[in-house]
Amino acid sequence: MADSKHSINMLEGSLWDKILRFAVPLAVTGILQQLFNAADIAVVGRFTGDRGAMAMAAVGANTPVIGLIINLLIGISLGTNVVIANSAGRRDSAAISKAVHTSVAFALAMGIVTAVLGELLAEPVMSLQNVPAEVLPMSVLYFRVYMTGIPVIMLYNFEAAVFRAVGNTRIPLAALFASGLINVALNLLFVVGFNMTVEGVASATVISNLISSVILMVCLIRTDSEIKFSFAKLRIDGKILLRILRIGIPAGLQSAVFAFANMLIQTAINSLGMVVMAASSAAFNVEVFAYYVLNSFSQACTTFVGHNNGAGKLARCKKAMLLSFAEGVAALGLTVASILLFGRAILGIFNASPEVIEIGYIRLVIILMSYIFTLTYEIASGYMRGFGMSLIPAVITIVCICGVRISWIYAVFPHYRTFDNIMLVYPVSLSTTAAAMLLALIILRPGTSAGKRNH
Repeated sequence: MADSKHSINMLEGSLWDKILRFAVPLAVTGILQQLFNAADIAVVGRFTGDRGAMAMAAVGANTPVIGLIINLLIGISLGTNVVIANSAGRRDSAAISKAVHTSVAFALAMGIVTAVLGELLAEPVMSLQNVPAEVLPMSVLYFRVYMTGIPVIMLYNFEAAVFRAVGNTRIPLAALFASGLINVALNLLFVVGFNMTVEGVASATVISNLISSVILMVCLIRTDSEIKFSFAKLRIDGKILLRILRIGIPAGLQSAVFAFANMLIQTAINSLGMVVMAASSAAFNVEVFAYYVLNSFSQACTTFVGHNNGAGKLARCKKAMLLSFAEGVAALGLTVASILLFGRAILGIFNASPEVIEIGYIRLVIILMSYIFTLTYEIASGYMRGFGMSLIPAVITIVCICGVRISWIYAVFPHYRTFDNIMLVYPVSLSTTAAAMLLALIILRPGTSAGKRNH
């Protein structure tokens, strides 16, 4: 729909190459974002002297709760993606414009509310995770500074969802790359130059996200396509917002439930001491590269299905799902093999302690080998979301992920208090979720007459 040379016509022509053109920049965006986030851990781990392990543990203790917040809010932005994609398939320019302006207004409002709540609840949230007393002050400080940036983080992700909905994944990538370089430079300036610790890397993150959101806003204002933004039109359209939230809230809950379950897991990890906390934090910042690769094909599936569903091309929807899965398997396999091959060396960038590296590598092996299950249910749920079926995937994820992980942490871990035992909850919960999601796909059959009745 958009006349940008970087947009993709999802309704005509071959699909396999277009899915790659969509997914690869999106995967690179996620990986770069994680690299820049990992720079926080690496800088405080390497350049804060004897406070390094404590600073790493403090940032790591924030990862689950910040992940819960961000995943919830980013998940809601998927509603923007689907609504605009579906409107583009119908060639409804008016609906696209309303969705763009509603999304920007909602992102800013929701971001401000979330930031205020975060500031008020910072210490209780950290305390609930059993963060060791010596790490707690740093953890709270990092959280407070980070939460001041939630409005611009929200804005960037909703703006990016707008571009991706019309097949443009390159502009969000370019904006992130520019702001990410600034993030790394500011990390070094604040920590090495100004002798700051966690507050320095958190401040760098906030400033870089402000820059990326401004870049995307300028691009939206300057484009001459249907997604053009104008401050004069900045308002919330009630009907459009309801459509966005009907898809986005379940998708956000589906994403947030991972972070909630991971908060419980982080609590168990925290009980094993600072070294295990630091190792797990470092490993998470490596393994998530593979997640962004598989997730990019899930988002491709959702967007391509949303377009073709809007245009009534149901056979093309199914083909998009199958190709997204096949290409995702190939990309994920290459990524996992590369990470495992160089895993110890990469972990050493964060912390040179042999114990931290070995514990971190255990996490990498167990979780990365489980990601085929993650890809399976992400593609299946992405396919259903493209048809507007967002509630069922969310319920399945909540029941399977939360149910298995909560049961494991409270029933199994107390009897075998080891890091390996904690990590085994991942393959168990992910395989359970994948099986349930495939069963739902078979029963609901989106894109068929039966699927319409179920929906």
